[in-house]
Amino acid sequence: MATRVIAARCRNIYGLKKKPHGLRNFCSSGDPGSVPLSQPLPSLPVPQYATVSNQTYDTKITTLENGLKVTSENKFGQFCTVGVLVDSGSRHEVEFPSGISHFLEKLAFNSTARFGNRDDILQQLEKYGGICDCQSSRDTIMYAVSADRKEVEPVVSLLSDVVLKPNITELEIEDTRRAIQFELEDLNMRPDPEPLLTELIHAAAFRDNTVGLPKLCPPDNILQIDQTTLFNYLSLHYVPSRMVLAGVGVKHEALVEAANKYIVGNKASWEGQGRYPVKMVDESIAQYTGGMRQLEKDMSNISLGPNKFPELTHVVIGLESCSYNEPDFIPFAVLNMMMGGGGSFSAGGPGKGMYTRLYLNVLNRYHWMYNATAYHHSYEDTGLFCIHASAHPTEVRELVGVLVREFVRMAGPVGGVELSRAKTQLQSMLMMNLEARPIVFEDIGRQVLNNSARKTPQEFCDMIAAVTEEDIRRVARRMLETKPSVAALGDLRQLHSYEDIQTGLASRDGQMPRRFTLFR
Repeated sequence: MATRVIAARCRNIYGLKKKPHGLRNFCSSGDPGSVPLSQPLPSLPVPQYATVSNQTYDTKITTLENGLKVTSENKFGQFCTVGVLVDSGSRHEVEFPSGISHFLEKLAFNSTARFGNRDDILQQLEKYGGICDCQSSRDTIMYAVSADRKEVEPVVSLLSDVVLKPNITELEIEDTRRAIQFELEDLNMRPDPEPLLTELIHAAAFRDNTVGLPKLCPPDNILQIDQTTLFNYLSLHYVPSRMVLAGVGVKHEALVEAANKYIVGNKASWEGQGRYPVKMVDESIAQYTGGMRQLEKDMSNISLGPNKFPELTHVVIGLESCSYNEPDFIPFAVLNMMMGGGGSFSAGGPGKGMYTRLYLNVLNRYHWMYNATAYHHSYEDTGLFCIHASAHPTEVRELVGVLVREFVRMAGPVGGVELSRAKTQLQSMLMMNLEARPIVFEDIGRQVLNNSARKTPQEFCDMIAAVTEEDIRRVARRMLETKPSVAALGDLRQLHSYEDIQTGLASRDGQMPRRFTLFR
């Protein structure tokens, strides 16, 4: 009774009439039953649908009179990313103490000729809604700023000061020494030793040359690197012909104008500071040597909390691949996706890499395998394809055997379904990564720095689609003809010898030589 009274009052208030058979009309545009579903309701505004624009954003490249390359790609959005990439990294430190690039990364965005300290720079960036970052690798160092796209000129001015006019005071060097010392100690305490393993496998693969030189500053060099050493290094490597000014989300003409105004003719702070007895930059070509690096370490007491972390031994086996300038780079990238891998537990839900070979053949078959992941490191003159796996120290011998068999199987039959899945996954990953503005910035900058041109994502997708089963087998056979590189960390008492690993990789079925012993 109460419900009917309330309904009647609502009809009186809103002017609604009761429909026959208990139906009520809540439509203000008349009887909806008289309008077909294929037609819009009367008295409603015509909807405005979004249309696909034919506008494309091309990568533009300009070389200035001093040799500096300026490259950009316009992109929709309120913010832009602008930065300077320098052809300088740990591979160029042959005639200098290793660790200079590590120092320069930590010293970036400190005091300059125009800014008194880091806080002054950060406060200036806050006016433009900006953030800054510096990252060094084995072959490149990158300074980047993301800010409002209307502030391109002051951002380029700031970058010019940061790259060409750093003060590098003794106090800043001392702070950097402490920061690096803390970072090295922290790396040794982490349960995930991936940075250490990356150092070890490169040192094993390229012994004492180019990309095999340490990226992280060795502890013995922390006190050796001073202002004079840094300025001497900068005077050789930080020259316009070895730099690229890249921007995403900016107009090319505005970026070129700012570069001419703030970078061309701008005298660097190290000019006239003296040099080492080195007349030119070391341009050595990487020499792949192969070999083995071992680091015995107690991993039984590493934990980030009250729960004990499992004791693991980590092994990385690698073979020489190719540079990113070679045609085989794309088949190697597809092979890397096909091998895939990850941890023994995946939190990504069904289908997250579960069909890759390292999941199907390794993680799903061997319960004691904690992790198995494929990596591909590629540089301008060489490359390294490797698999990292970890397990309890008692399973190390079996772990190495499993990895060796997987390497040998790469040169065997390739399923059409797994190849198609790997190619599709690689194309998807490429396109999804390039949705992010900073990644587009890095992609443009690196390609122009190394090749003075940029291949479009569509070109890469077409090359990926063209990879065949024979291409995968061919690059795998190419790898297996090289000497292995091995890096191991943890309790290594059960680790195979380098000669046994080499013999296993040379066999048809990947079987390791049998060694009979009374003790395990």
